[in-house]
Amino acid sequence: MAPNDFYVRFWGVRGSIACCAPETSKYGGNTSSLEIRCGDRLLMFDAGSGIRYLGASLKNSPPLDGDLFFTHTHFDHICGLPFFGPFFKNDHHFRIWAGHLLPNSSIHQILKDMMAAPLFPVPPEIFNANLDFKDFNSGDRLDLGDGIILRTATLNHPDGATGYRVEYQGHSICYITDTEHVESGPDQNILALIKDADIVIYDSTYTDDEFPHFVGYGHSTWQEGMRLCRQSNVKTFVVFHHDPDHDDTFMDRVASEVDAELPGALVAREGLTLRP
Repeated sequence: MAPNDFYVRFWGVRGSIACCAPETSKYGGNTSSLEIRCGDRLLMFDAGSGIRYLGASLKNSPPLDGDLFFTHTHFDHICGLPFFGPFFKNDHHFRIWAGHLLPNSSIHQILKDMMAAPLFPVPPEIFNANLDFKDFNSGDRLDLGDGIILRTATLNHPDGATGYRVEYQGHSICYITDTEHVESGPDQNILALIKDADIVIYDSTYTDDEFPHFVGYGHSTWQEGMRLCRQSNVKTFVVFHHDPDHDDTFMDRVASEVDAELPGALVAREGLTLRP
């Protein structure tokens, strides 16, 4: 890998529940999981079912030192964690971060609760890797060293969520899911976070036509993502967190419509790799 290489790869792009079926094979049916590389540094975002495949890709890696950031801890974003292979190797070291749980809980406690009877047969203590659990407050600026800065913002989602902006080598990738927009105007937290970004990955679960039926569910639309990106001078908008009922035919229509409205915009699919 080039020392200054900076890219994002999608391992899970679906929202709410995995839906691996022939009619979702083009875009993918695994839930949220991203890999961002900043030179030699490994950053991962969310641990939906897609993280199992990310882990498999790292099977023969030398000792890893990486970071896993959660937007939030609803089940579709954490369900893959017990199946992430590198956590079982004692020569790996990972830091696990969340920004939405303080002061009432912690990311360590939430993951312990998930991997506990009667919900799961074994606890997190089965992991052999060296794991550090780190909680912060949404809105904090995180300096990861090696020239990597993460800026964060609070998102509008039940039980809280955090949006991320990764800055490296003068470029930026933003990951904004799960969040519900308000129809009275753009979310100022998001506008500030994504201003002049190279890539913005945005919660586009619904269309504007569907949205009125799902107010309060905590999600947004590709049209709102497009409006935010236009207003913030974003270079590349990426439609993400596809509704499980939106099959490949539906997503093909979305891809065509969003490209017509905002040329260069993309619909996320598993395996897609993007560089700023």
